[in-house]
Amino acid sequence: MNWKPMQARNSRIGLILFFCYLLLYSGFVFINALSPDSMDMQPIDGINLAIVYGFVLIVGAFAMALLYGLLCKNDAPSDNDGEAKQ
Repeated sequence: MNWKPMQARNSRIGLILFFCYLLLYSGFVFINALSPDSMDMQPIDGINLAIVYGFVLIVGAFAMALLYGLLCKNDAPSDNDGEAKQ
């Protein structure tokens, strides 16, 4: 069985999700580098932006991992199916 197309598809999905996360993380870094005082802002009652953004990064990474797992499911028959046919 030729796995190359599936590997290429999975790699492409992984790279897309990686660059999405990189963009999200770069926003965090740029805010800290260019305007560190804005991290003291409290968008949610008593919680500063640094904490909120940090949790968004963690939840975003987890969500992207789940999305990658769902998008890259292996729908090919297992090796045991091939042995049974012989």
